[in-house]
Amino acid sequence: MDLAAVRNRLTHQPPTVLELDLGQGVLTGPATGPREALRALHTPRLQAIRDGLHKAATDEQVAGLVVHVGDAPLGAADLDEIAGLITAFGEKKPTIAWSETYGELTSGLMAYRLASHCQQVWIQPSGMISAQGVALTATLLRGTLDKVGLTPEFGQRHEYKSAADQYMASEVTPAHREMLQRIADSLLEETVARVATARGLTTEVVQDAVDRSPLNAQQALESGLVDRIGYRDEVYSWLRENWGRVMEPRPWQKQPEDDGPQVHLQYVHRYAKGLPSVLTGRGRPSIAVVNVTGGIVGGTGRRSPLSGPTAGSDTVSAQLRAVAREDSTKAVVLRVDSPGGSYVASDTIRREVIRLKEDGIAVVASMGAVAASGGYFVSMAADEIITTPSTLTGSIGVLAGKLVTSGLTNKLGLVRETMAAGENATMFSDLTPFTERHWEILNGWLDEVYADFTAKAAADRGLDLAKLEPLARGRVWTGADAVRHQLADQLGGIDLALDRACALAGLERDEVSVRPAASGGWLARFRPAESSESHRTESRLDLPSGAEGLWHRLMEASGLAPAGVLALPWRFTIG
Repeated sequence: MDLAAVRNRLTHQPPTVLELDLGQGVLTGPATGPREALRALHTPRLQAIRDGLHKAATDEQVAGLVVHVGDAPLGAADLDEIAGLITAFGEKKPTIAWSETYGELTSGLMAYRLASHCQQVWIQPSGMISAQGVALTATLLRGTLDKVGLTPEFGQRHEYKSAADQYMASEVTPAHREMLQRIADSLLEETVARVATARGLTTEVVQDAVDRSPLNAQQALESGLVDRIGYRDEVYSWLRENWGRVMEPRPWQKQPEDDGPQVHLQYVHRYAKGLPSVLTGRGRPSIAVVNVTGGIVGGTGRRSPLSGPTAGSDTVSAQLRAVAREDSTKAVVLRVDSPGGSYVASDTIRREVIRLKEDGIAVVASMGAVAASGGYFVSMAADEIITTPSTLTGSIGVLAGKLVTSGLTNKLGLVRETMAAGENATMFSDLTPFTERHWEILNGWLDEVYADFTAKAAADRGLDLAKLEPLARGRVWTGADAVRHQLADQLGGIDLALDRACALAGLERDEVSVRPAASGGWLARFRPAESSESHRTESRLDLPSGAEGLWHRLMEASGLAPAGVLALPWRFTIG
């Protein structure tokens, strides 16, 4: 019996039932400013949920877990991550999911998918399961660009690098349609299979329920998708009756108003807050977590009010070098949630990953919602790649080009004129189209980058180039398909990545401390780095300067300016 259980028995406390309210949202990364820091006071962090459930699984005082799914304002990959944590906890303790509804004539497919990982699923009598399937929409901008006077000029490698199609194509190409259809099919197939396994149903029964959705509460019960119909008070009455115990008051204690079974309710992240900090394990071997979040750029990165934070190669590389110098570091988890960006910056980070491995430090890449193009580039050299089934990854390809804006500026009455010195000085000017010589230079570079990307990916993944190249060509895969095609190793979240990092380092999970490479939160940005070898957490606040700066920031924020040649500029919500 651990100390917590002894303490609770001595104080005559009822069993603890942990609560996880996904309606509050979940923070998955470090705070990047005061706004995020304030939000963190009231919103659970994924790390706290992970630490809390990991410890609670062996805590005798903890009776079980109740999950309020609600509208679950999280991405599909984050929901998969939490579902894995719930499943692992459920191997030791009972779990219940409840929600007023799983979608209300809006997609609730991913929310229900998470709920199905609990041993019991409840729904309110007036609720429904709105799990009609997966629909992805391709939006092409060419017609609008023509109307406003913007002329796109892009090259791509190859046909599946449909980010260029977003600007160039007037209709959805066969390759673009094939790729999106496969992503949708993969997401639905994985959902049906997971729900069938979790609920003890056949895939045919689950697929039929999807095809008949939306289902009202009674239909969901009859289909085997839920176990009980009830309101919140009925859920909690049930768990008190089944998980609680009648408390006999001590002579000096007041008789409780409710003399029935009682439980002590506590949020998972509040329970985790009372655990010994993983950062205090001095002398213990450690696993460092290094984040690559946002578009990948050179330098220290930037925080733009319009386009959000970016992952600067200087910052990420310095963190990787710093953890390598610490004797306690036995492995690194590279947490990637990035659509990519700069080829050079991505290659810089990949080089530091390779150097870690050369120093005998295991590296496991953990993919978040998206780890595509440059996000895949920085991951592929890791010893192992862990991805969620719904992660968007791959996109081993390249695009480059520009939007010629002279037509738009003329329509707006803006006067923009460039004075240039040098034969190719205006090659990437948005005022002039590419010349024949410019296209020759651009296409030569695209071929060079694509050849380098595919060759390095094949070497990193231990595949023949002839086998990898057809899987490349700019094609985006779900994490589930990436594992099938050997572009990634296992399906899971950061918890599995930590387990694998420990295994590669020859350590038990309970023997190590897990720590972020950049500690100190957003306030650490105000402390200057001692040298280029220091932990770097700073990123510059990128405010536009002058009329030209404002013009380019507006183009970037509107999605009309790719973030780099290894970029996936389009994102979509999976429902």
